[in-house]
Formats: sequence, structure tokens, C-alpha cells
Amino acid sequence: MSIVYQIGHSLYLNITNRCTNQCGFCVRYKTDTIQGYNLALTTEPSVKEILAAIGDPSRFREIVFCGYGEPLLRLTEVIAVSKALKEQKIPVRINTNGHGNLIHGRNIVPEIAPYVSTISISLNAENEEVYNQICQPSFGPGTYQKVKDFISACKTLMPTVVTAVALPQVNINIIKQIVEKELGVRFKLRHYDDIVQENNYGRK
Repeated sequence: MSIVYQIGHSLYLNITNRCTNQCGFCVRYKTDTIQGYNLALTTEPSVKEILAAIGDPSRFREIVFCGYGEPLLRLTEVIAVSKALKEQKIPVRINTNGHGNLIHGRNIVPEIAPYVSTISISLNAENEEVYNQICQPSFGPGTYQKVKDFISACKTLMPTVVTAVALPQVNINIIKQIVEKELGVRFKLRHYDDIVQENNYGRK
């Protein structure tokens, strides 16, 4: 069971296996292991355990919340760890499915923004119909718009990137236009092989 795993000069934090999406392309349906790290958690780590697993964070270019689940399900732990890392001037990135406000029933963006260097949000579809088909969100209809609302809230307080996976059933050009023109943030295309190699989506 790996709480942390290193890829290149970044250290990734695997703090939960729970998720509010059931994406058909998610690597969790194929393997418990990424580049030799077993990310199938038997228990969710505490803040103390996460910080201990990180060790000396200055060894890494950045620390990334991204494992086999949605990190913002554990908001308290994300904030506590991020705050401790910021005190050491370590860049922190959160990779999320954008459901944070739905999960907690409030706008959590001001709570995380002071401690986060970048937030990466997976949109993955050009409309609600396609989003529901490929991501199967537990919150049901309306989730797609709530993700877009979350993106809009984030961009006002921290550097924000929106990603999409190049799947046959999505129109990447339309997604890119939505992200750059409508939402006004940077778009990053992800390829399926990147998910397997880097696990930058985890269970999203």
C-alpha cells in the first residue's frame, strides 16, 4: 500500500481510493499498481502519516494530490498537509474531478486557495450528456455545470488548468474552446497512455 509515489521530480499523494465519478477509462479498473507502486489503500492515511511518508519535501519539484481517488473528499487533510508544505515553500498541486463544492455543500475554493500553487480539474466532455456517459457522476444530472462553476471559482483565486482525456467519444476541439474561450483558463490534453504511465487522473 503506497501513500506516496514518485514520478520524475514530482511526488504524488494517494490519500483516498473513494471517488464521486466512475469513469470507464479509469486505471483503477485495470490494475492496483502504477509503475511498481500499489495504490490500493486498506485504510486512509492521517495527516501525520501523509507528512511522514513525504519526508523531506524539498527533494521534489512539487507535491501533487492525486491517487486512486478524489482528494477533495478529504478536504481537512488536504488543507492541513498543504498548509504544512506551504510553510516550507513547497509547490502544491491538486488534481481533482471538480466535485469539491458538491461534496461539501459549500464553496470550498477560498479554503484551499491560500495553500495551493495550481489546481488541475478534469472536465473530460463537451456537454452534460457525454460527461454523464463517460464519468457517471454520483451526483447525477447537473454535475457537469457544477464542475464548470467550480472551474470559474478556482480561476479567480489560483492558477487553474482544465484537462480532458482524448477518448473516441469526446470532441476535444469543442472542449478546448469551452475551456479557453468560455471558462478562460489553460487547457491540457491528456492521452490514455499518460493516465497509465503518470496516473494524473487517478479515479477521476
